[in-house]
Amino acid sequence: MTPIFRILLIVVSLFTTYYILKRIRQSKLQIEYAIFWILFSGVLIVFSLFPWLVSLFTRMIGMQLPVNFIFLLFIFVLMVKLFFMTIELSTLENKVKDLTQELALEEKERRDEQKRLLEETGPAKDTEAEVID
Repeated sequence: MTPIFRILLIVVSLFTTYYILKRIRQSKLQIEYAIFWILFSGVLIVFSLFPWLVSLFTRMIGMQLPVNFIFLLFIFVLMVKLFFMTIELSTLENKVKDLTQELALEEKERRDEQKRLLEETGPAKDTEAEVID
């Protein structure tokens, strides 16, 4: 791994960590999501500081260049992260759909109850207009 590439990895990792911490302080990022990105940056820093580790893993899996190993590793990690985020998104979409349906049913029950009360007490001109709207 070339020194320029190592320095680039360290700079990008430190910038990413700084940006994540800034977003947490501004309450724009939840800690549970930030942990992944901080760990991701930490792994980049470790690989930058100890390039022999990358070379060891590269030889273990039979790749030619350590840079290829780094790119392959991070593509794989990001694909796994994307998969888990897709699962979470699907879960949240289902919850929104269920809550919307529940809210619509409650709204219908409220309107039906108001109509029933109006029919029992007798219609008043101005009250009836408010209920229908």
